[in-house]
Parts: sequence; structure tokens; C-alpha cells
Amino acid sequence: MDQSFESKRAAEPVGAFPHAKRVGNLLFLSGIGPRVRGSKEIPGVILGEGGRVISHDIEAQCHAVFENVRLVLEDAGASWNDIVDVTVFLTDMKNDFAVFNRIYPEYFAGPEKPNPTRTTVEVGALPTPIAIELKVIAAIK
Repeated sequence: MDQSFESKRAAEPVGAFPHAKRVGNLLFLSGIGPRVRGSKEIPGVILGEGGRVISHDIEAQCHAVFENVRLVLEDAGASWNDIVDVTVFLTDMKNDFAVFNRIYPEYFAGPEKPNPTRTTVEVGALPTPIAIELKVIAAIK
């Protein structure tokens, strides 16, 4: 049996899919980005004519995407410490990976924080003008 979850606090999905789905003791989050709920705002992004990205602040996007993940987890009955696996999608590995890697331990390293497995890949684009998206799996009781 599975159960789908929609967060009322995290940014809305950009398609016909739930924020998360629980199957047994596993909670699978759909790709989560740094967008702001109820708007087209993306923290740290400056858009030009035609919606073209002029610049982005990966640090602002990292903090925003971690916050959206936390909200989805909580609204699905899980917590940050339940995370067991993270897949990171970056649109600019060359310029953004070092910043992301510096921020990551603030959320995922230490005695009171999870230490999940992680995969980081570069992608050519994401569905909205974001520079980062996370795919998360949590193990819950």
C-alpha cells in the first residue's frame, strides 16, 4: 500500500505528481527545487527578457531547497534525520559544486544530523529556471 503527500507549505510541484509518496517504511520525495510557494519567485535568481537567467546565487538556492525538503518531510510525517539518500542535480557543476559542497555539511554532518548517501550530477537544465534540485529518500517508522 502506498500513500501520497502534498505539502501546504513547500513550493508546489511543477507537474501532475505528489511532493512525496510513502511505500512501506520508505518516503520518496519528488524532485524538490528552491522555488517559493504561491509565486514564481526563485531565491537568488535574476531573470532578464523572456525569462532568461541573467544570474543566480547558488547559496541562496541551496538554503531554499533544503527548507522546501524539510517542509515536505514534515508534512509527510517524517523529519530531516530520516533522510537516507540524496540525489543532487546542478545545472552548473563547475561554478556551483564547491559552494554546494561547503553548505551541505550545515544540514547533513554532525552528531545530531543525518549522514545520507549522496550522488551529485550536472544536468543541462531543470524544469524551471533553477540551478539545483534534490531527490530525497527517507526511512521512517
